[in-house]
Amino acid sequence: MKQWVDRLYARMDALGERLGEKQLRIPVDLTAGIVFFLFAVVILLVMPNQVVVSDKDAVDGRAFPTLLMVVMMLCCAMLVGKELYKLATKRPMNWKVIHLQTELKALVILAILVVSYLLARVTDLFVVGALVCSLGFLVYFRCRKPSYYAITLTLAVAIWTAFRFVLNVDF
Repeated sequence: MKQWVDRLYARMDALGERLGEKQLRIPVDLTAGIVFFLFAVVILLVMPNQVVVSDKDAVDGRAFPTLLMVVMMLCCAMLVGKELYKLATKRPMNWKVIHLQTELKALVILAILVVSYLLARVTDLFVVGALVCSLGFLVYFRCRKPSYYAITLTLAVAIWTAFRFVLNVDF
């Protein structure tokens, strides 16, 4: 088990060294305009399946969201147009530098949380998600003391047991 963890840490270090100096520069306003325009299009495409329309109502449940998405698309189009004009006339644009190592760390943390949630959801046992989440964070943050693993796992099971069987909370 220790060799597996050491190999995992070695891979994490190697990846961290490779990504340590890598950066990505993106034009913030242009990217935001495109992303939110596409978001509005997706909302408009999904809305007929999500919001039921009644013929009896003068204003149905789609009226305000549709209006909001159209206004958002217009504003995004103006923002993209402004940024393309800046690009064509060689005017300075707002750029954001993204450090890939930092973003990868955030994605790993998000992945631990999502996997924990999915396991809890699929198994219908909160304790499974809590155990996976605890183990994931202990491994990710390189905790080497076995007592920390034992304490964390014991507390997760004890808290779940207390809520489930003593307080009759079904989650």
